[in-house]
Amino acid sequence: MTPRQPVTLILVLGLLACAAITVLGVCIGSAGFENTVGALWLGGADPVMAQQIVWEIRLPRTVGALAAGALLGLAGALAQGLFRNPLADPYLLGSASGASLGVALALASVGGGAGMVGGSMMSEAAAVSVFSSSVWVRLGLTGAAFAGAVGAVLLTLALARGVGNTLRLLLAGVVVGVVLGAITSLVLLFSPDSLQAMQAFLLGSTSFIGWASCGLMLVVWLLCALAAWVLARVLDGLSLGEATAISLGLPIAPLRAALVAVLALATGAAVAQTGLIAFVGLAAPHLVRAMVRVPYRLLIVLASVVGAVLLGAADLLARWAIAPQELPVGVLTAVLGGVYLLWLMHRSGATGSGGRGT
Repeated sequence: MTPRQPVTLILVLGLLACAAITVLGVCIGSAGFENTVGALWLGGADPVMAQQIVWEIRLPRTVGALAAGALLGLAGALAQGLFRNPLADPYLLGSASGASLGVALALASVGGGAGMVGGSMMSEAAAVSVFSSSVWVRLGLTGAAFAGAVGAVLLTLALARGVGNTLRLLLAGVVVGVVLGAITSLVLLFSPDSLQAMQAFLLGSTSFIGWASCGLMLVVWLLCALAAWVLARVLDGLSLGEATAISLGLPIAPLRAALVAVLALATGAAVAQTGLIAFVGLAAPHLVRAMVRVPYRLLIVLASVVGAVLLGAADLLARWAIAPQELPVGVLTAVLGGVYLLWLMHRSGATGSGGRGT
């Protein structure tokens, strides 16, 4: 098997999985798995309502979950290359805490965002009527989350005095995350009406993704993927060590700043639409590396596809597992991710013990 064959196989299987997830996403709703084709074209109980549910809720939600997963997978690959750490996460620069603070401030200013309350628990029929009235609320929350994420990254860069020192950048991101998280808690403490609406954002949800959000995330992914493709050479250089990258004639400081900007844009766009989704950005590039060794240009593409599959599958499971109720997709990915990392640690420990014994 040539080196390109595993890459092609992973890419084809990933795209087929995305197509299958899209089809299943149309058929899984608040009542579990349904024969949506029959409801739409064979005269269901209410074909008009079924069509609204499919085209206004289920299909954009499924496509949006795939797009958000692709953004997080791309951001995870960039973060791990930038920090030269396979366990680096897209949220390391404080973007998640900044987005949370932005949403908390927006909710507090409008009295709790009534249009968003209990969204993950409401029936699809009720969601159809509520969705159009909550569009402006969603736009405001999305803008606040994105502004908060970008503001947090800029604050991290200011504290780190630029991108020249990776360790200082990482520590500044941790500090910004902790401080902004504390401020968010204070905002919610003084605005208890915002707690229920804020919960959906903190737990992660794809419930209210519409076609506008899907289009925005797909455009952002395309822009970020093109930029990352151009900047992939510096990631390959950094993987050999900063001194080696400098000896290759790469302008490390400006290229690293460009990578941070792409990372912030991809992470901010995903978090603004879905809230805090754990594990996907960390696991997607890690799973790709476990299957095949590729340069960063290919890793970025494959991590995007794997990230889309992970979040799309998690969204389906969140809808189906305890229907008619729904699990928060962010909680589900965190639990599954924790189990996977524990298994990985156990396997690594067993391998290390075996190696010492020989």
